[in-house]
Amino acid sequence: MKLGANSVLFGGHALETAFECLALAGYDGIELSAIGGMSEHLVLERWQEIAPDIKTYVERYGLELLGMEQPSQDPAVMETAFQAAAEIGVPIVNCGPGGKSGDEESLQASIDSLGKLAEMAGKYGVTLCVKAHVGASIWNTPTTLEVIKAIDLPSFGIDMDPSHIHRAGENPVEAIAAVVSRVKHVHIRDCKGTQQNPGKPEMQANGRGDIDLLGYIRVLHEHGYTGPVDLEVIGAKEYSVTQCAVIAAESRGHMQACLQACGAR
Repeated sequence: MKLGANSVLFGGHALETAFECLALAGYDGIELSAIGGMSEHLVLERWQEIAPDIKTYVERYGLELLGMEQPSQDPAVMETAFQAAAEIGVPIVNCGPGGKSGDEESLQASIDSLGKLAEMAGKYGVTLCVKAHVGASIWNTPTTLEVIKAIDLPSFGIDMDPSHIHRAGENPVEAIAAVVSRVKHVHIRDCKGTQQNPGKPEMQANGRGDIDLLGYIRVLHEHGYTGPVDLEVIGAKEYSVTQCAVIAAESRGHMQACLQACGAR
């Protein structure tokens, strides 16, 4: 498994700062945030201007580009994201499921949209991933399994985030085992409690909450998963570089310990 972090953790700071801090913390790679309002990192409207800087940072800090997160399913926005990913060398584009929970029409609309986007992703040689998200049309294991059954394309995969599964009232260790054959990306963070939001940024650090992340990583390892495991901490835009770096380093240490404990490193 490759340990990375989404640059959105450093959303209030320059993208190079995220690269530098994650490299110092010992991460293998980085997931680029293209999340408008949460960061000004990979701004898709001017990605051609930013791409050379990203390639420079990759060389300077030795981090692998593990993915990109862009939440919208708008076809024009997503095509731009795929174009940027193909040019910069990002293998995976993660998006949100959209829709609302408990609505079959909403779920079907999301499946139809994701299927078309996955076909588009394949044309650009990248993989589209989607994760279950609290409150959205795809929000738990049963709805994730419906998506897996409906979209059987090599350019499509599941992005699993244990914090959303935990807040959906499920056991993330059991949930990952049910869908692991189609998992191509993992967003990881901890969570204290089962409220709607994941909590304060520092409480999203791995090891701070209630989730059995060791068991989660053990299941991934036992099933031969070797893809990205990217820390995704949101809400830290007003945090100092020091605060963000501490969260990143603390989480990376916990992730490394989990890998060692289950024999993955």
